[in-house]
Amino acid sequence: MLEWLPMSDEAQNQARSRSMMRESGKLSALTMLSRVLGLLREITRTTLLGTSALGESFTVAFATPNLFRRLLAEGVMSTALIPTMKTYFDGEDEAETRTFLSAAFTALMFVTAAVVALGMAGSLYIALAYGLMKTDSAVVQNVSETSFLIRLMFPYLALVSAGAFLQGILNSRGSFVPSGIGPILFNLSFLLVPPLLVYWVPNPARAMALGVLVGGVLQALCQLPSVLKMGVRFGLVSLPRAFSHPGVKKVLLLMAPTLLGMAAYELNSVVSTGLAYGVGAAVTLQISLRLQELILGLFVVSIGTVMLPELSGLAARQDWQRFRQHFERSLEVVILVTLPIVVFSLMQRVNIVAVLFQGGEFDAAAVAETADIFLFHSLGLLFIALNRIITPAFYACADTKGPAWAGITAFVVNILLAWLFSLRFKGNGIALALSVASLVNLVLLLVLLIRKPIGGLGPVFGRSLLYALRLLLISAVAAVPTWFAGRWLQPRFAAFSSRLLFAGAPLVLTTVLYGGIGIFLLWVTRDRVAGYLVAVFSRKSHR
Repeated sequence: MLEWLPMSDEAQNQARSRSMMRESGKLSALTMLSRVLGLLREITRTTLLGTSALGESFTVAFATPNLFRRLLAEGVMSTALIPTMKTYFDGEDEAETRTFLSAAFTALMFVTAAVVALGMAGSLYIALAYGLMKTDSAVVQNVSETSFLIRLMFPYLALVSAGAFLQGILNSRGSFVPSGIGPILFNLSFLLVPPLLVYWVPNPARAMALGVLVGGVLQALCQLPSVLKMGVRFGLVSLPRAFSHPGVKKVLLLMAPTLLGMAAYELNSVVSTGLAYGVGAAVTLQISLRLQELILGLFVVSIGTVMLPELSGLAARQDWQRFRQHFERSLEVVILVTLPIVVFSLMQRVNIVAVLFQGGEFDAAAVAETADIFLFHSLGLLFIALNRIITPAFYACADTKGPAWAGITAFVVNILLAWLFSLRFKGNGIALALSVASLVNLVLLLVLLIRKPIGGLGPVFGRSLLYALRLLLISAVAAVPTWFAGRWLQPRFAAFSSRLLFAGAPLVLTTVLYGGIGIFLLWVTRDRVAGYLVAVFSRKSHR
């Protein structure tokens, strides 16, 4: 008779780690698809609007509700809602959980509705504030259209906040796939709705704004069936009852310092967009940031999303050994995925931008300007990726003050440098300032996290640094022949008029060469992190 023997602590740890990475893989696939659709969204926008005054207006108008989306939706969800929700779900008191969810949902919707109302009422002043950043007298701006687009798109905040609340429930229960479908539907809406409405509205920017609203509706509704299938129920309650609930008070206590820090961090993007608007580079800066988000969405965002509930549970049990192991493995995986891509992007940045965006109103000059900005954004890409992995470790320990102070400091550094650099280098200087500020933020987070009573994080960061240097060396070795091959290939396709040939062909061929050399070097050096990923996602992985 066979008996099931209990798994050892090490075996349980490995199983949980593999499970986390598999969930990250599923979410990564959806996130990658969403990022690709996001690129198609930007291609549609640049084709219709280019770098015109109307294109600049849409860019800065969408930046404002998008800022509050990251604060009130994604920020509150990751820093306060998910850890608190997980506590209630683990308690297995269905009635108390339902009461908390109803109170939290009511409070979130009330705050969001107030922000939407204020944003719509003050749209003209917001547009004028962007206009005050104008430093180039040759740049044309349309304040009236910017104000109208802000009013049109601000309700998107309420829709996406409801979707974020549903995502918090799903993630707290270990379900991540439905949440990954939401952004895909949003981008599809942005792609499909504007072409249908472009002939019925005064200009393409307003058609795109309506596409944003439709996408917000779909992003919220697509997660609702999964929540209902879990048997989770909640509703609206009175405001006094909502804000007096102990769980809501705990959420507010956690999110208060976090919002301050995240507001500082996210204002980096808004102020950078405003400064870019003032020098006529808002569109090109936004496209460069979109490319940056594509790379981060490859795996980084997914690891951070899946990692938070797991680390929260380990921190609650004070199982610091497993906490460190999960955390270190996540850092190594992010370094492995991000660093080689950064090196390749630096080499092929012009072809990357050209094959994706050149055409219509977006000409070769706009491609060159965007590629230069992307160069300086790429320098800070690894820092941003590591920030997005380290920050959830603070939230898992119910520490929101550390990331808040780091974010505020980085914000001040970014604003000062962006203003100084933009006077001389325009969009390039703004991008460089963000990379420097991201490095400052990373250093501060490392120092603050080492001081926490987790123990053993100093050696973890030391090993991660050595691994990053090792990956940088491997990437550099793969980059040398790839760079010479690119120099040889480019003139052979330059005569073609199609961007799929003059930019796409050299890009594909150098990608194959660089990837092949890199994989070979990882295999020869028996890279343990690469081997771990292969084992996790292989059907032949050990139980």
